[in-house]
Amino acid sequence: MSVYMIISSKILDNDRYRQYIDQVSPIVEKYGGCYHVRGENIKSLGLWKPDRVIVIEFPSEADIKRWLASPEYQDIAPLREAGAETEAIIVDGYERRQ
Repeated sequence: MSVYMIISSKILDNDRYRQYIDQVSPIVEKYGGCYHVRGENIKSLGLWKPDRVIVIEFPSEADIKRWLASPEYQDIAPLREAGAETEAIIVDGYERRQ
């Protein structure tokens, strides 16, 4: 069953965050990730008001951890850290019963 990483971002420095965004996709894909949501057109239904929301599907939590610990990701992580305040969670996918 897939797992999903859900990230909310508050952008602090557009230039640095854009540099991060431009480089992160191939690294995510290398570690088995697939983007489902990468958006800034958000309609809040309550108090949660992120500037940007990202949803990435991975085959397993271990794949997420390998991606985050990879040298490639560690090289660009400072751009994200300088460019945005982020919060993230990992949640199991839903397996439909037949």
